[in-house]
Amino acid sequence: MNNKDLAKLAENALKEKYPHAKCSLVYEKPHELLIAVRLSAQCTDARVNIVTPALFDKYKSVDDFANANVEDVENIIKSCGLYKTKARDIVNMCKQIRDEFGGVVPKEMDELVSLSGVGRKTANLIRGDIFGEPAVVVDTHCIRITARLGFHDEKNPVKIEKILAESLSAEGSSDFCHRLVLHGRAVCKARSPQCGICNMKDFCKYAKTEKNDKSS
Repeated sequence: MNNKDLAKLAENALKEKYPHAKCSLVYEKPHELLIAVRLSAQCTDARVNIVTPALFDKYKSVDDFANANVEDVENIIKSCGLYKTKARDIVNMCKQIRDEFGGVVPKEMDELVSLSGVGRKTANLIRGDIFGEPAVVVDTHCIRITARLGFHDEKNPVKIEKILAESLSAEGSSDFCHRLVLHGRAVCKARSPQCGICNMKDFCKYAKTEKNDKSS
């Protein structure tokens, strides 16, 4: 089975299991998603969603964040961890958006990754969720599950992104990645994957190997 055939099966299975795929971070404006994603580094989405209401209530616009006192932002986001670096990045990225992009979150990959604290993973999330562009968000769930399925044996996120971008349907790639997060939390866990209840077990390389190992 080639990767495109595997992608069709995986996309359909995940869509059936998780029909309402969306980012678990709560936001209303494009820059708020950008900030929430920055806060989520080495922090749970649940914790970020506890912190952001107060943050977004005090700083309502890109200009507000660009003019913010970094120490005040630090105090609000402190429970997210790495708060000093995150606060600095948040203020600086909003200054860049204001000064270089007319106050509007940019759409193109090279523009997004030019912002403070923004890498390809974050940029792809913004491109997919805000702009509806084909996008592959390569997080830990994506790396683990797509390797188990048999798409690749890579560890490099950029290489994995390229492999998946060439395999997945353009219109379904962003939702596919959101569904991988849900599946990774509920079924295909890092230490104890529950292959027996997985609706991808019939075409998953890892599940088939596990089944053969148990029967031998």
